Amino acid sequence: MRATLAWLRDLDRGLWSPRWLAHRAETIFRIALSLIFIVGGLGHFVQLDEMLQRIDESPWRDQVVAIGDPAMLLWLSGGVFVLFGLLLALGLQQRLSALLLFVTLVPITLSVHIAPGHSGPLLKNVAILGALFFFYAQRGRVR
Repeated sequence: MRATLAWLRDLDRGLWSPRWLAHRAETIFRIALSLIFIVGGLGHFVQLDEMLQRIDESPWRDQVVAIGDPAMLLWLSGGVFVLFGLLLALGLQQRLSALLLFVTLVPITLSVHIAPGHSGPLLKNVAILGALFFFYAQRGRVR
């Protein structure tokens, strides 16, 4: 076991990582993450009926309706996703964008993806929330 761990450590250290990639990795990560919100946010507008159906099928439908009209909530969240996804992609207002995307994604995750058969989308959203936390935590970083 110890030899296997040493071999894996040596392998990890030996992996090639060009300097140009190391300097751009965070930007590439930020843009890739942003695309999820830009495309998903546009989906809130062009696939409104399908998304309303998912809310109707959710075990949390009554709680969503208590907050507000589901169509209006989808329009608002779609607008936040597109606008702040674009700002995040451009590296503008990065912390604010990450925070607003995070705060918008949490209730969507809780109301739609905490349901039987949704463990894949739930875990995907947990990973996205972790990525947003990473960009929010980049305090003082100049872009």
